[in-house]
Amino acid sequence: MNKKRNAADNRRAQLFKGLSELALLSLLRQRPHYGLELLQRLWDEAEFELAEGTIYPLLYRLEHFGRVASEWRSEPSGSRPKKYYKLTKAGAKYLDELQEEWRDLRDRVNFIIEGSS
Repeated sequence: MNKKRNAADNRRAQLFKGLSELALLSLLRQRPHYGLELLQRLWDEAEFELAEGTIYPLLYRLEHFGRVASEWRSEPSGSRPKKYYKLTKAGAKYLDELQEEWRDLRDRVNFIIEGSS
């Protein structure tokens, strides 16, 4: 039983890893977020089981390609500054493309799953 559960968890993790860029950019379209806030929303709202060590390399890569921009902000509470990420115009365009690809793939997979009759 444990072996089956581990295999299922691994499949689920791989699916989430592939969709994490789409989900993350979608959250950034709403408003800027800091890294742990993004991770918490992915966990809470979508039950995305991403590790903390996964989100920052993804954010750095997106920033490297100009899809997100970052800035340090001081918190009103006086706690240490946090690095906020926001979607750029290029990132918004890229997100539109990802969403279209996702919808197309989702529809094709649903067609196969549900049957072609």
